[in-house]
Amino acid sequence: MKNTKHIFKKEFKGYFVSPIAYIVISIFLILTGWFFFSTFFLYNQAELRNFFSLLPLIFSFIIPAITMRLFSEEFNTGSYELTFTLPFSSVDIILGKFLACASFVVIMLLPTVSYGIFISFLGELDWGAVIGSYIGAILLGASFSAIGLFASSLTHNQIIAFIIGMAICFSLTLIDKMLFFLPESALNLFQFLGADFHFQNISRGIIDSRDVFYFISICFVMLYSTHLVIEEGR
Repeated sequence: MKNTKHIFKKEFKGYFVSPIAYIVISIFLILTGWFFFSTFFLYNQAELRNFFSLLPLIFSFIIPAITMRLFSEEFNTGSYELTFTLPFSSVDIILGKFLACASFVVIMLLPTVSYGIFISFLGELDWGAVIGSYIGAILLGASFSAIGLFASSLTHNQIIAFIIGMAICFSLTLIDKMLFFLPESALNLFQFLGADFHFQNISRGIIDSRDVFYFISICFVMLYSTHLVIEEGR
């Protein structure tokens, strides 16, 4: 854990010493703010449902942009060779990078709490559903971070890593929206595979172990796949 903590600190600080963090956070807040306030007064309801319903789609291209450099940049510059000469295992490196990205997602979400505070002055807000939605958002962000990390480990090119990560995230977000194309026997399986399906369940304020297990499974599968790719590269 000491080695993981060292990698975490290095990667987390790395976000904020470059303009990447500030650009990504600004784009995220502009997009979510615009979509939220452009429809809020039309519905005249004290809720954050519109904000959270769009979050999986926004995460699908924001988070791959955050993760695309984590391995690709090191592969491209050759600095990963130096990293692996240090007494760090691939598990230490992967977990450190993953935790740094997941923590960055939490930091990115923090300013949006102001939306809930703003609404609470205008009407009676269901804080139980809001808290559930933020828990779901953190789990979703962690899962997409693991996917982005895996995509970054596959290539030396950051743009390709971004495209791969975005494609996987979009597929998991939209797969349960394409159920009308599928035979009835496959509906339950493909619905279970949809990230948005599980996120919306948690957003209702009901924490179901099946939904939590889904996101934890995505993290585990993607991080383990990243481990296999890194070990093969070594």
